[in-house]
Amino acid sequence: MKPKLLRSLAALRRETSAWRREGLTYAVVPTMGAIHSGHTGLVAAGRERADRVITTIFVNPKQFAANEDLGKYPRDEEGDVRKLGKAGSHAIYLPGPQDMYPQGFSTTVSLAGPAKAGLEDKFRPQFFDGVATVVAKLFIQTGADYAMFGEKDYQQLKVVTRMAKDLDLPIEVIGIPTVREEDGLAKSSRNVYLSKSERQQALAIYRNLVNAADRIRAGVNPQTATRSATRTLMALGFKVDYVSARNAETLAIPQHRDEPMRLIAAAWLGKTRLIDNIPV
Repeated sequence: MKPKLLRSLAALRRETSAWRREGLTYAVVPTMGAIHSGHTGLVAAGRERADRVITTIFVNPKQFAANEDLGKYPRDEEGDVRKLGKAGSHAIYLPGPQDMYPQGFSTTVSLAGPAKAGLEDKFRPQFFDGVATVVAKLFIQTGADYAMFGEKDYQQLKVVTRMAKDLDLPIEVIGIPTVREEDGLAKSSRNVYLSKSERQQALAIYRNLVNAADRIRAGVNPQTATRSATRTLMALGFKVDYVSARNAETLAIPQHRDEPMRLIAAAWLGKTRLIDNIPV
């Protein structure tokens, strides 16, 4: 199918107002482009949940630190539109910077809770405020019933879920399981930066998470299991930011063995930073 391309807030609201008049429900899939099968899987999940799906593409400058090159972020509008159309997205919202951050824009969503868990926020302090600000705007702009987010960015999922609840935004945030390659590597736009040898080496993150989860279920202390996984990855040449066992909802360090847990990891392989997580 050929999705409608909506390049302004006015065009977006004309389209969504027409859907509402027809009594249709719709889901939003927020992205920064560089569309891969993880994103198209979110579109498919949205189609199962709602009558219409709108995908947003906006490379959000507020998510980039001073040492991160916004200009190098992969962009391929033509390819993204083709992939999203094939996946069944009914519309694509492509706002410009002036739509998201017009002259005089001075409001930021400030976060605590899952956003201050000492995981991604420790290494990218500005990241989640930037995410929450743009996602809050997208939720309000689209007025969608559902928002589809992948579990691969697990802390982001929990941050956005908490934000929507705290701000009484009338939208249901739905987490979709991580899409993986056949060998287990989590799908990511960053994978294109891996060399052939690094691509094979990257599998160690997922394999070590699986091993740590197995050990925890067998009775090993979560901190012991994650420290072991960290040492193994470092011995394989990774620069490890963290491998941590966290409460699956609050992202706090678990205090009891019967808590729902998530293992979350981030590590550098060469110049590429990879993240992954699995349930325990």
